[in-house]
Amino acid sequence: MNQAFQPCLGHLADTGTGLGLGVFASRGIAATEVVEVAPVICIKLDYEVLTPPLRQRVFHWGRLAGHDKVHALALGYGSMYNHANPANMRFAACQDGAAISFVAVRAIEAGEELTINYNNVGGSHESETDSWFAQTGITPYLKP
Repeated sequence: MNQAFQPCLGHLADTGTGLGLGVFASRGIAATEVVEVAPVICIKLDYEVLTPPLRQRVFHWGRLAGHDKVHALALGYGSMYNHANPANMRFAACQDGAAISFVAVRAIEAGEELTINYNNVGGSHESETDSWFAQTGITPYLKP
């Protein structure tokens, strides 16, 4: 996918839960519509040496963009989306690895939280397990 950077079709707000901040749709978003194309900052370090806050926000760029031992911090709201399984967006590397795109996998209503699936480092919106949390030592907050 090679397209211009695109600001997010959402806004940052408190989720009102233990998740803290989240990104919410500013308007209705159609299935397959691009929600955001965010530039990334590449970090050429092993995952284990990243600080815990960075571990929670980076993307496995080796898997997405083919850059071995590289992680990417998405600018814009790209590193602020909360987890859901299934999520309402998928993500993919674009612009020769200089950006990440977030695309709606279904219609999203105005005010609905925009989510990605942390477990699927390949960018899919769903996975069979929630293994990312166990692998990173983070206890997920489960919505009531």
